[in-house]
Amino acid sequence: MKQVWAVLLLMGILYGVGLSRARAQSPQTAALKQALARATTDTSRVLLLADISASYRYSRFDSVMHYAWRGLNLAQRIKYKKGEGRCLSRIGILMSERGNLPQALRIDLSALQLNEASHDWEGMARTLNQTGLLYHALEDYRPALGYFFRSKQIYEHNKIRDDSQLISVLANLGAGYEGLGQLDSAAYFLNQAWQLTNKSRTVHQSPWGNPAPYVLRELGLLQASLHHDEEALGYYRRSAQAAIPENDLRSACRAFQYMAELYRTRQQPDSSIYYARKALVIGQRLPFVIGVVRTSSLLNEAFQASLQPDSALKYMRIMLTAQDSLYNPQRIKQLDAIGFAEQQRLRQLEEEQRQYVTRVSTYALLAGVAVLLLLALLLWRNNHHKQRANTRLQELNAQITEQKEELIAQRDNLARTLLELKATQNQLVLREKMASLGELMAGVAYEIQMPAHAIRDLAGISVGLCQELGEELAKGVFTVDDLEIMDEMLRNLSQYQAKIGQHSQRADSIVRGMLEYSSTSPGPRQLTDLNTFAEDYLRLTYHDMRAKNRHFNAALLPQLDPAVGMVDIVRQELGRALVSLFAHAMGAVQQRLRLGEEEYVPQVRLQTRRAGQQLEIRVGNNGLPLSDEARAGIFQRVFLSPTEGESSSLGLALSYDIIKGHGGTLTLETSTDELTEFLITLPVRS
Repeated sequence: MKQVWAVLLLMGILYGVGLSRARAQSPQTAALKQALARATTDTSRVLLLADISASYRYSRFDSVMHYAWRGLNLAQRIKYKKGEGRCLSRIGILMSERGNLPQALRIDLSALQLNEASHDWEGMARTLNQTGLLYHALEDYRPALGYFFRSKQIYEHNKIRDDSQLISVLANLGAGYEGLGQLDSAAYFLNQAWQLTNKSRTVHQSPWGNPAPYVLRELGLLQASLHHDEEALGYYRRSAQAAIPENDLRSACRAFQYMAELYRTRQQPDSSIYYARKALVIGQRLPFVIGVVRTSSLLNEAFQASLQPDSALKYMRIMLTAQDSLYNPQRIKQLDAIGFAEQQRLRQLEEEQRQYVTRVSTYALLAGVAVLLLLALLLWRNNHHKQRANTRLQELNAQITEQKEELIAQRDNLARTLLELKATQNQLVLREKMASLGELMAGVAYEIQMPAHAIRDLAGISVGLCQELGEELAKGVFTVDDLEIMDEMLRNLSQYQAKIGQHSQRADSIVRGMLEYSSTSPGPRQLTDLNTFAEDYLRLTYHDMRAKNRHFNAALLPQLDPAVGMVDIVRQELGRALVSLFAHAMGAVQQRLRLGEEEYVPQVRLQTRRAGQQLEIRVGNNGLPLSDEARAGIFQRVFLSPTEGESSSLGLALSYDIIKGHGGTLTLETSTDELTEFLITLPVRS
């Protein structure tokens, strides 16, 4: 840890040189910077600085350091371990890409300890993935796969929403199996990664960006391993193209490198040199040390083969410098030592966990023995008490026989009382049904007036048209104009008759609905247009309210979901339930109107919605809110002494029973905008 902080201190002194520039960035960078400007807490700022650092991951390494160091300083100042771990992990990326693998491993392991201490599962998964990539860079694939699988397990078990990182882990698993030559396993994980990339909705929101360039180039490498050269080149080109909008210079460098290597195996030196130079330019710009080693080595071999010693020497020097940074023996020893120390730490943790389990098992065994001793004592005590109880039971037997006769008499009295209560309850229910029917009569009269007036007017017009048509026919001789006039009269007459039929059906529907509503016997289930059915009862209740109080007005706000469609219901039962809810809503609105609030706009809302296998009906109002006492007993059958504006809950209790009989629920909700709302849910019958 001391070595880690010493290196970080030195980097912190140097990071300010030229780091204020941020020309190369990913598409996510701008939004993250805006969020940082709006952040109100230091912890949010630390996490956003870590995410901004990640957004420069493969495009501008000095910016990675700049933002990670800012976040690390702030996290240490406020003692925020989760933020410390996140920012250290970003600095580990920088060390890895620049070829200092031992220092990168030290930083990653320090970050991993902070992740564990703060229970930051997402940060832990990311750090494990990074650590695996360090071993992958040295072509040590077995430990790399171990770290990748640990990371994958955390992503899947903790349901982390950042798909880009799970895709990265899956692609890394595929790349690891490619390195081991297990191409079937490689194809399995790479295809999983590509499928998730295509269907994920979060990859464009992640600070790590879209992993498509990385997955595509690894798919190309798999095709090259299968000797499918054309398919491999296609994937490499798609990878380089996908890297452009993400500004992913590392993926572009790798794609050009793989293309150069493939052209070399195909004996096409010119194409190989062209793409190797492109890869080297990008790799040196980052700098991406592993890419520089591979491409400079390839160029050195190419120019040696073409007998161009000057160019070969130039690229050999670049290769040796990069190799010394990456494969320096001293650094390899350091890396092995750090990895060995980490394995020792993990084994120690496992041993401590085993000891803990052993202690727990011992304690459990001792507790079991104690329980057995206690049970033995209790059994002896119970046996002793049982002997005493037998004597007492004989004495009580006579008393019980006497009490039994008394209880039988009390039971008979209670049964008679219960029958009387049920009869009284049925009478109350019948009175409530009749009362609700009476409440609708004025609304029904109003609704029937409209189609009745329309039928009367249209019938009168039709009679006039028939007389005019008779007069025209009486002429005997018809001109073309006369025929056109008679044709227009016939068309108008047909339209009026059709409208008369429509209004007749409307009146018949209202009357039939009231007959069903007034029926005392349980009706059959019928397929019904629920939206029309509910809206009709809303308007009938409203017009009835208007008939009783001509000054009453309220805005009716139906919001009907066409997806509800036809529903199998008992029409008269559901109608009674809706009338009770509408009447309650309009009563609450009327009470608030009496308060004389200047800006108050009375509203009664009806909303229907289909949600999966359920239908929802919401009846809301912005009237006088219910008191706590009223809310507690709103669905009780007997609700005594209601306050002004709160109707007796017998009708609502009946509504509750009706909805329950339909297999649904009726609940009372109150939203933050003072809207009191009843929610009905009904199952969708197949």
